[in-house]
Amino acid sequence: MHLACDRHGRPLAILLTSGQRHDSICARPLLEHIHVPRTGRPRRRPDQIIADKAYSSRGSRGGRPPGFDREAHRRRNTIERCFNRLKGFRGIATRYDKTATSYEAAVSLTSFLLWARSL
Repeated sequence: MHLACDRHGRPLAILLTSGQRHDSICARPLLEHIHVPRTGRPRRRPDQIIADKAYSSRGSRGGRPPGFDREAHRRRNTIERCFNRLKGFRGIATRYDKTATSYEAAVSLTSFLLWARSL
């Protein structure tokens, strides 16, 4: 499961892939699932993305990005806390669902519950 969340740890987009799929390949499709409502042209590019190490291990030329931002690195645990809240629901943590469609629906419902609790 690939997950994008906002800075408050609320899920924005979910993408399910097979287990052997590398994380960095799924970053772009995951971000394309996010739609921020606003007047005019919708914005698709965030100001900053903070991700797991697997997503950042391939820079534009195959290496790691040259800069290191200590404050951004500290905020990386936001996504981990979001995963922990999702997996606090037993059905999500153990994946009782047999099909990917029903599991994705369960994760979406759980994400909605996390959003409702945060408001």
